[in-house]
Amino acid sequence: MRTLAIIAIVLCLRLPFLNQPVQGDDPYYLAGAEHAQIDPLHPSHAKYLFQGDLVDMRGHPHGPLDSWILAALLAVVGDVREVPFHLFYSLFSILAALAMWSLARRFSERPFWATLLFLAVPAFVVNGNSFEADLPFLALWMTAIALFVKAVDENSWLALLGAAMASVLAALDAYQAIFLTPILAWYLFERRKRWPLAWSVTLAAPAAILAWQMYERASSGALPAAMLAGYMQTYGLQALANKARSATALLVHSAWIVSPLIVVAAFGRGKRWMVAAVAALAAAFYDPNPLFWASIGCAVLLFLACAGKKFLNVWLFVFFAGALAIFYAGSARYLLPIAAPVAILAARSCGTRVLAAGFALQLALSIALAIVNYQHWNAYRQFAASMANEIVAHRTWINAEWGLRWYLESEGALPMAKDQALQPGEIVVSSELASLPVHAPVSPIAQMEIRPAIPLRLIALDRRSGYSAGGILPFEISTAPIDRVRADIVLERKPQLTDLDPADPKAASQVIAGLFPDRWMTDKATVLLKSPDRPTALRVAIYIPPQAPARQVRMLVDGVLAAEQTFASPGAYTMSAKVPADQPSITVTIEVDKTFSVPGDQRKLGVIVTKIGFE
Repeated sequence: MRTLAIIAIVLCLRLPFLNQPVQGDDPYYLAGAEHAQIDPLHPSHAKYLFQGDLVDMRGHPHGPLDSWILAALLAVVGDVREVPFHLFYSLFSILAALAMWSLARRFSERPFWATLLFLAVPAFVVNGNSFEADLPFLALWMTAIALFVKAVDENSWLALLGAAMASVLAALDAYQAIFLTPILAWYLFERRKRWPLAWSVTLAAPAAILAWQMYERASSGALPAAMLAGYMQTYGLQALANKARSATALLVHSAWIVSPLIVVAAFGRGKRWMVAAVAALAAAFYDPNPLFWASIGCAVLLFLACAGKKFLNVWLFVFFAGALAIFYAGSARYLLPIAAPVAILAARSCGTRVLAAGFALQLALSIALAIVNYQHWNAYRQFAASMANEIVAHRTWINAEWGLRWYLESEGALPMAKDQALQPGEIVVSSELASLPVHAPVSPIAQMEIRPAIPLRLIALDRRSGYSAGGILPFEISTAPIDRVRADIVLERKPQLTDLDPADPKAASQVIAGLFPDRWMTDKATVLLKSPDRPTALRVAIYIPPQAPARQVRMLVDGVLAAEQTFASPGAYTMSAKVPADQPSITVTIEVDKTFSVPGDQRKLGVIVTKIGFE
């Protein structure tokens, strides 16, 4: 009966959100699923624009499994349909819950309460309504551990085989499955088992990751891990500032795996109070928001109380230490793999009344966050639907990411590249949360502010919440807008300058694409110039810094090659060409043969352009 009750609770959490819109990173996994329709063995070979850059999914920090699952659903259903997709993904929530129930019965005197605490974790309730890899990974992670524990305790070969299979699948879903190795090995060591086959199963996850890497290297000539490392460096994701912020956010999120009421009641004893108070006081100097410093204090209580050499304690600390080491954005969902040991340890240490109160408060918070999350992404879906007629009538560019991008693409809009040249009459849809600069005169034709009535925020324009990434709060208590979305129509440009300096604010309206106010250009920069009254020479002044690999530079006027030159070494140079003054304006495009990037700067840099114009 308890098993059926757990399944019923999971379904009660999932069924109201079956129409949850595509959200977060869902579009990228769906891109892999679409690519798998033509290349089933290589879903990660999908390419798409991300923040204006063309990226290769082989550099994605997850394996191919989630895209394979979505690809199978896409093949069966025929299109991306929210309700049947979410209905299928609910199976992963049920599998995770049943694995938790199995583990709780082995490690807790209150297994049902421990399982209820697990089901009320905010990240489980909220992120279980997405197509991202988190819930499939959690289900496989929990299944691997539950079956391995059963195999060791009962000498079950069948359970051991299941644990090996679950470990392999978990590794193909997310690289953090590698932490299964020390966790499972510790359980064997703790039980003093001399079972060679079981010891080999502890290596199943890293073996699967290595096999996938070698397969990709042999079949495509590229190592996914190397491509991921390249993206990490290009985008500065492992920079010290990012790592420190991520570590802080993960520490904060750990305090909300179970209700802070339970954390205080279960673990607030003895000298831990003093250490937690000192930590909270120090945190208050960093950020005086009570939600932040109270979370830090609760997290310190949790980790002080859970220190130890028992299996659950080792599970908690090994994965948390690994999360600090590998993650660059401290999202709450990254800590789902330690929800089980935290819930079991908390259930061991609390009375029934405290457990009931903490569970009720946590579940209410989690459901409220899930509702706000639904309203956020549903607003994007509604805005995209309202733009359907405009998209048919005008070429429309998407200056956004996530669910807004997905639904606009479904209507026929196109993702906008960083160097996109915009023409009069085209439409640009932008999200204030995630957008690129628009170098064109525009006029608004539609706009929407997303502001749910419930005063909770998983993400917002002020970026205080670190639930998904960016801030350091577990969530935000606020009525601030989550996002502002607008659609603008591009107006005809009327250039006033016959020559321009990119650093001059007056030049911004005549920069079409690829040229920045700090004078750096990408591989291609395009500007609009007013023609002079009489024929004269067009000059482009550039500087090639020592670190820039570009050597060949081309100048095009209205798309026609006007000058081309190869430079032997870095330095300052000038290119010129004769241009007839027979039209009111001209477009000038500068192209270079090579670009480079620097850590912390996402741009692909070519050369420095100091001036473009007529004599």
